[in-house]
Amino acid sequence: MVTQQQTFSNLLSPGKIGPITLANRVVLPAMDMNLCEDGEIEQGDIAHFAARAEGGTGMIITGCCAVAYPAGCTSRKEPGLSEDRFIPGLKALADAVHEAGSKLCVQMVHHGKVARIDTLDGRPQLVPSVPKPPGDMSAMIDCTPEELGKMAAIQEGKKATHREATHEDLEWLVRMFAEAAGRVKAAGGDAVEIHCAHNYVLGGFLSRYSNQRTDEYGGSLENRARLSCEVIRAVKEEVGDSLAVIVRLAGQEYGESEGLTPDEAARAAAMFEQAGADAIHVTGTALNAFANFTDGPLPDKVGFYTDNAAVVKRAVSIPVITVGRMLPEVGERMIAEGRTDFVAMGRQMLADPELVNKLKAGRSEQVRPCINCYVCVQENFWDDTPLCAVNPALGNETLLPFPPAVTRKHVVVVGAGPGGMETARVAAERGHRVTLLDKADRLGGTLWFSTLTTPDNERLLNWLGQEVRRAGVDIRLKTDATTATIKALAPDTVVIATGAVRARPSVPGGDLPHVHTGDSLRGLMTGTGDVSDQSLFLRVAGRLGGLLGITKSPAKIRGLSRRFLKFLPMSKNVVVIGGSLVGLELAEFLAERGSRVTLIEEGRQLGVPMAMPRRWTAVKHANELGVDIHRNATVERITPKTVEFTAEGKSQSAPASMVVVASGVSAAAPLADELARADVDVHIVGDAAEVDYIEGAMHSAWKVATAI
Repeated sequence: MVTQQQTFSNLLSPGKIGPITLANRVVLPAMDMNLCEDGEIEQGDIAHFAARAEGGTGMIITGCCAVAYPAGCTSRKEPGLSEDRFIPGLKALADAVHEAGSKLCVQMVHHGKVARIDTLDGRPQLVPSVPKPPGDMSAMIDCTPEELGKMAAIQEGKKATHREATHEDLEWLVRMFAEAAGRVKAAGGDAVEIHCAHNYVLGGFLSRYSNQRTDEYGGSLENRARLSCEVIRAVKEEVGDSLAVIVRLAGQEYGESEGLTPDEAARAAAMFEQAGADAIHVTGTALNAFANFTDGPLPDKVGFYTDNAAVVKRAVSIPVITVGRMLPEVGERMIAEGRTDFVAMGRQMLADPELVNKLKAGRSEQVRPCINCYVCVQENFWDDTPLCAVNPALGNETLLPFPPAVTRKHVVVVGAGPGGMETARVAAERGHRVTLLDKADRLGGTLWFSTLTTPDNERLLNWLGQEVRRAGVDIRLKTDATTATIKALAPDTVVIATGAVRARPSVPGGDLPHVHTGDSLRGLMTGTGDVSDQSLFLRVAGRLGGLLGITKSPAKIRGLSRRFLKFLPMSKNVVVIGGSLVGLELAEFLAERGSRVTLIEEGRQLGVPMAMPRRWTAVKHANELGVDIHRNATVERITPKTVEFTAEGKSQSAPASMVVVASGVSAAAPLADELARADVDVHIVGDAAEVDYIEGAMHSAWKVATAI
């Protein structure tokens, strides 16, 4: 977690890229918002980028902009650069970004083998060589029928065809990039970014895996880099010193053999500098996005591309921009060590567009954290506008600032999970007096428990906790909320955020003491709650952990549970019943700590409703850890030592000294019903209203808290 005392003097210092000077070293990288109409930039896109510029970001890079629109497009909603009719929208965007004190860079792209619009319009996709089929598509089994239907719908039943680029095609392509850059110059932009990664056409030529040509554009690295160098030179000739010319380059290609290596990337970067590039923006490419999406282009590990960026930086004298979960503290350290010059933070600035302003004001602890859930990314798979689990204003900046309360009310919020804390925070920021009640001894509810399996959630837990305190919310823990105790507080409005109901399985043995629901497991892990029906050893272990203070710290629990499996309520043989988001994450968590885990899922898909990229990675990781996964399986009976189930028409049995039930989750708010009968104005947020986890909790909290 970022500490309040950190100053970020390197990150916040000015920096120069070619002819332009940025106020600081923070860059918003390209992320597609899908808010344009027929290639023209609309107000929604302008509002999105302007909000990040107003937040203090040194330079804004647009999403993909098509140099030959509609040819080479992956979406009709991406901006076009191929005609003068696109200049007014670009100029309006540039003006808005400049007015906010930032610089505008326009990313220039031809999507090559992922140009979906070429397929829809009956054009073959332009490629260096006919693409190889991806080697591993097993992740698709965990896409739901609805998700597969959405992806199929945007393909309109059409199958891609390919055209190996001729010399005339390449001359045309170079001209399209140069003319596009000229339009950016005419619109008053500050920089262009030439995209040479992510399986797009220039990246395809650069890749040993994708480029099988035998002419002067294939074979050696010099030949494979030739087209990109020609584009850079043509763009530089078109814009001179009016614009900075940045090249986005994969520091490595992941997922298949013969992908681009860091050494090749560094050598290519040196060629790009020689051709006229003013900076290199180091990213990564997944050669099969379904199998390796969270390696590239959007990694799940903090600072994943830092080593590759450092290799590139040693090969060039121009600035290097590093992307890939670059949290402020990681970027500050890299710049201080001379391993990069600029830091691109994408998903983090979707979560909080005010990031840079908060760093400058010495309020880094107030930066709303990205929890790396990939909800934003998933929408692009069906050409929709990204959502953010923790920032409901993404894609609709009109939600901010919060409307001030017309009449100050006393709002009582019951339940201090993410929905309850966010409701309390927003209501207090609007001017209401807020009392937050929870029967537990700590804030967080199920969010606290989720931090054990998903450490990124701990950043959100800490942020919500400090923000409700900063907003002056009256927090009352270890407090049972009943109709009588709530009415005694004389509230004007009550918000119920007590979370979902978790039932034990209705099978023989479902009430045995070694069978846990999420609630009982949380009670044992934290040393709180009613665990009287659990074994003596587990009760003692949980109580001892509480006395030593271990169960107050998610990080300590994660660390100790890796080293001392028996110290905390775990076991060598574990059966997890239910393979949705919670069950899959628990199976990973336990298997990482040495448990032999059997995962039993009644349906076919695992990890729902995780966003697809995170789901694919979690299933892959569970398999690598040796989790014994059974789909389309039905639990028949639980005994003191086994779980008996039916899968694939066969009766099977798994050893189990511990059973965790991660199914049977449902929304319920009986307290809300009681309050309504007592004529109390009551609202419900989060899983108590509809089970949708963190995203549902945060979004429903905004909806209710802004309406009070």
